[in-house]
Amino acid sequence: MNPMFLLITYPVFDPVAISLGPIAIRWYALAYIGGILLGWLYARALLRSETLWGGPAPISVVQLDDFILWVTIGIILGGRVGYVLFYNPDFFIHHPAQIFQLWNGGMSFHGGFMGCVAAVILFCRRHGLPILSLGDVATAVGPIGLFLGRIANFINSELWGRAADPSLPWAMVFPNGGPLPRHPSQLYEATLEGLVLFTILALMIRLGALKRPGLVLGSFIALYAMARIVSEFFREPDPQLGFLWGGLTMGMLLSIPMVIAGLVIVYAAWSRGSRTLDTQAIPNPGVSTKVDRD
Repeated sequence: MNPMFLLITYPVFDPVAISLGPIAIRWYALAYIGGILLGWLYARALLRSETLWGGPAPISVVQLDDFILWVTIGIILGGRVGYVLFYNPDFFIHHPAQIFQLWNGGMSFHGGFMGCVAAVILFCRRHGLPILSLGDVATAVGPIGLFLGRIANFINSELWGRAADPSLPWAMVFPNGGPLPRHPSQLYEATLEGLVLFTILALMIRLGALKRPGLVLGSFIALYAMARIVSEFFREPDPQLGFLWGGLTMGMLLSIPMVIAGLVIVYAAWSRGSRTLDTQAIPNPGVSTKVDRD
């Protein structure tokens, strides 16, 4: 039997989810909106649980609500700038006006993450909040957006995988990926970066990770980077970059420093001790300690 007959037919989707006259809302935009909305609801639930924090959370729900706009801007600006600088600088040097045409696609997770980090630091400095604790909350909800974003990539038939053995039961021929069967790497990433990472962080939180400021943040950074490196072995490199040094991809190169940084943050958070001891001497639970801020 010809193994090509065993291939899964790619379910072609319309990239436009909702069309109202001249207004077209794409699945990718809905992924961002859904990720922010669900992440916001989950973050509010985390902040309301004193058990998870070993006492009142160091950040109020009202402060979280104000932070949402900051982090949304940070993710969008950082994601776009990261894509321009990391993945296609030559093109945008010659077509600078297209930097602002977000509807044409082109976002980088690593850039978006740096934008999120900048938003956390600036917001905390302005409002006198603990940077590590807000970072823990922001990264605890991050896998939700990652999962939805990768599903949107699959729907858009973009960022597909490398050519696969035709006998692979779930290999697919993507409509704009040529005639070869390919790994549905978007679904691999949705699983690893979304479902698996969310589950691990949620279990850590149930076991008291939020009581050690920075532990969730560092774990997210390291585990995401590891998941991304694994996924890159199945993902087709961006055509304008291809493979880089030693067969590495840009996604791998950007993720390697994240593994190191994440492990350093985890070690520091574990060495610092539990937040429960620090909060016992705080008369106002909305005010952070010096240890939590550093």
